[in-house]
Amino acid sequence: MQTDAPLGVSTPAATTAARPRAGFAGWPTGALLLTGGLTLLAIVWLLPIVWIILTALKPEPEIIRLPIRWLPEQWTLANVAASLTTGRTANVAVAFVNSLIVAILETVLTLAIDAMAAYALARLAFRGRSIVFAAVVASIMVPTQITLVPLYAMFQQIGWLSSYQALVLPGLSRAFGVFLLRQFFLSVPKELEDAARIDGAGVFTIFYRIALPLVQPAMASLAIFTFLRSWNEFTWPLIVISRNDMMTLPVALARLLFAYRVEYGIVMAAAAFSAIPLIVVFFIFQRQIVQGIALTGLKE
Repeated sequence: MQTDAPLGVSTPAATTAARPRAGFAGWPTGALLLTGGLTLLAIVWLLPIVWIILTALKPEPEIIRLPIRWLPEQWTLANVAASLTTGRTANVAVAFVNSLIVAILETVLTLAIDAMAAYALARLAFRGRSIVFAAVVASIMVPTQITLVPLYAMFQQIGWLSSYQALVLPGLSRAFGVFLLRQFFLSVPKELEDAARIDGAGVFTIFYRIALPLVQPAMASLAIFTFLRSWNEFTWPLIVISRNDMMTLPVALARLLFAYRVEYGIVMAAAAFSAIPLIVVFFIFQRQIVQGIALTGLKE
């Protein structure tokens, strides 16, 4: 007759049942399926990027030739050079500099403004604070398309069309950063601020020396999101900019694509060139991106 095993001692059958089923090369079956699925999705995501790069390195006759071939028979950098030097419809090099200036300015100013507003809504006691925060959250639900006509009329009246002010200032009014940073400031222990206040520190000193360093992950995530959004912005620059020397990169790419004679190699080279900053930012700060997505919904 089979006897029960002593308490706390696992039988061989129970130990075998508790182990995950082994797959290929000793990997668990679930991990193997997940890795294979993610690898397949990564390949599907990378195929258009690989196609853009290979097309940019082909001469124009090979691009329009049928049947389509992935690898070029004759490798060339002429399309890359032409995309940076041509000024017939849009100058990609100038547009790249403009986009970089606008993205950096908008990112820096957004961090400064949103951090101060978020700290005030999280820590400073003033009349109507809840109403102000409710209005900030409500503004997130307002589509940006509704504000295009009033913004254009305002910048036209003050003479700021086709300027850096028109490209940067509208992006500073987005409330997502205020909401995100406020949730992080609420998690800062009040005892640290009370100790600094006893030592004679003022509100700005507490904000700059105590609270701000403790929310650096959120600041980094907000900086990445703001830079990516500003770099990819198309609708507002298309409306407000009419000078070729003030075009941003998405508008310049659209001008190249809808030109009288489309040269696909130049368009692909310009598109690959425009993606370089985004790829660099993602690979350097991918940990902050994931952390920012995971912590966006922190509870108060």
